[in-house]
Amino acid sequence: MLKSILLVLFTGIALVLLLAAFRPDSFRVERSLAIQAPPEKIYPHLTDFKAWGRWSPWEKKEPNLKRTFAGAPAGVGSTYAWEGNEVGHGRMEIAEATPASNVRIKLDFVKPMEAHNIVDFTLRPEGGKTVVRWSMQGQQPYLGKLIGLFMDMDRMVGRDFEAGLEALKALSEA
Repeated sequence: MLKSILLVLFTGIALVLLLAAFRPDSFRVERSLAIQAPPEKIYPHLTDFKAWGRWSPWEKKEPNLKRTFAGAPAGVGSTYAWEGNEVGHGRMEIAEATPASNVRIKLDFVKPMEAHNIVDFTLRPEGGKTVVRWSMQGQQPYLGKLIGLFMDMDRMVGRDFEAGLEALKALSEA
């Protein structure tokens, strides 16, 4: 009986490990929202990390976050590092910025799990509105693949993107 239980347990663990190995090596999370404002009004909220406190969902999760701003005051070369209990420890740097069009951010997480991702914001005028697309992509190491079997990253991060876009919309339409 014990032998059968151990065999089933071992087979189950082996199957989970094997399934994780065949998951994609990269991930992408993306959400978009139409905002009733011109791109020129939205863009400064994305390129100035000090302005993120007014719309970023992670800033709201941990208001007492330790923050460090460096580099350019806004735009390319601007950096923002954070340390917190809820949102971990990491750093962002604006790598590319085309006025009122797109922003690319190099995002490095230190804790709770090291990761190096790219975040893109694109602003596309559409009639009297601007469609803002927020995406994050990166490599997914084996541990990330394993965790992904039990936690849906697209749903978890996507919810935060949706909340952030809604806050950005409220701020930009005011």
